[in-house]
Amino acid sequence: MIKYTFNLLLFIMSVLVAQAEQLYVNPQTGNDTNSGIKTHPLKTIFEAAKRVNLNKAQGATTIFLSAGVHLLTETVVFTNDKYTFKNRLVICADVMPDDAGWTPQKMPVVVTAVPLAPGIGGEEAKGIQPEVSHVTIEGLRFTGSPDYTYIDGNNLRRSYPIWRDGKKLDDLLVTQCLFAGDVDVLPLHVGVIANGYGLVIDHCVFFNCKIPVVFWKNDGGAGSRSAMRYSLVYGGYFCGVWTTLGTNGDDFDFHHNIIANTATIWIREKGSKIGYKVSDCIFTNYTKLAGYGSGPLSDSNATPTDFLEMKNVQTTGTVKIEKDQSKRNYLQLAEGSIGSDIQAGLFKKNL
Repeated sequence: MIKYTFNLLLFIMSVLVAQAEQLYVNPQTGNDTNSGIKTHPLKTIFEAAKRVNLNKAQGATTIFLSAGVHLLTETVVFTNDKYTFKNRLVICADVMPDDAGWTPQKMPVVVTAVPLAPGIGGEEAKGIQPEVSHVTIEGLRFTGSPDYTYIDGNNLRRSYPIWRDGKKLDDLLVTQCLFAGDVDVLPLHVGVIANGYGLVIDHCVFFNCKIPVVFWKNDGGAGSRSAMRYSLVYGGYFCGVWTTLGTNGDDFDFHHNIIANTATIWIREKGSKIGYKVSDCIFTNYTKLAGYGSGPLSDSNATPTDFLEMKNVQTTGTVKIEKDQSKRNYLQLAEGSIGSDIQAGLFKKNL
């Protein structure tokens, strides 16, 4: 009887292990004909997505990205909608910011060099596109586009490192990621733009991005709460956050964020009358607190701010950013900067 029970336990464990799909991607040592295990990694995220989309076995999936430059020459689309809140699709760094020995140089760098496609108001390049629910993206660094933004007075080129289109999709967590651009050299139009529900931005850093995140539209049904928390926005040359008519203020958590050196703090879709609660934040060195937007070429004329119910929000002082690449907090709050008590940035714990 004991032997039978033990064998049954081993069988159950083997089934669980088989269901937990894991793939490793290393752009330097990998090969897309490899098995994808840690000792024989794949070379591209695109190949990992192909395999994930074909695997219909139920269970979680984790794609581990090594340090190095992951060049996206095609949009990486995930379509295998088999995941749950517990059994998720996770795309993450092999070494996370809170791990011992982590340095900024160990962050996998994802470069969106996807050929531009026609879009509204110009052309656009989409990087990672999870068209499934229950996805986590964590520990990665995303750059701006190598294409210049300007086309003409009516059209732009736009880079979207993370994009989700489905208006019924739910539960997309982007955590401990760094989005870094440059308006003149590597413009990053929007770090994360997602339709649907349950978009959560957690412990992320957006450095010199035009727009860090757009909480876009949904189908008008019901879904998980969206949130932006413990995140740092510095140098947003259009805005710090963008919400639309599809973002319900009662289902949106916004707290412990720092938005500094930014043109407009909060952009809403024109016509929005939704109110939002903001707590334990710093908004400083900005031009306007609120504005309207309607698309990639919209302006941000100042609007009333009574839609924001702010509690414990500081609007004075100077946010300083660490520029020394040898420091663990590179492109995050410099030592002695205001806001250290808010704990906004990549780290969830102090080592």
